[in-house]
Amino acid sequence: MKFTESLKKNFQFRYVYNRGRSIANRHLVMYVVKNGTQGNKLGISVSKKVGKSVVRSRVTRLIRESYRNMEDGLRSGYDIVVIARVICKDTTYEEINVSLRHLLKKQQLLRSQQPKEAGKEDEKEER
Repeated sequence: MKFTESLKKNFQFRYVYNRGRSIANRHLVMYVVKNGTQGNKLGISVSKKVGKSVVRSRVTRLIRESYRNMEDGLRSGYDIVVIARVICKDTTYEEINVSLRHLLKKQQLLRSQQPKEAGKEDEKEER
């Protein structure tokens, strides 16, 4: 079991925004940058545009829980910032989970998708 720290300070978030690669989908935006350590650091940003504090806290909990369930399958050594879009206020855990998995896969942070899947795709094309 890995342990992921939290990004808490404004300068930590700004560093990831300025240096990181970004990718987005309907529900979330994700910035990722290597941090040179053995563990990951996760920051979650939910704007007041999403809703009042109860709604923002719920969205934060959903994102954090979804990340926690995928944590064992992630590559290490990254700072990750996840930003919730306004549409997140009405979404379920399953939708957040699918969106987060999609972004992690696009950023190539999921361990299960490394060279093994690339080889499988090559085999399918040859047939």
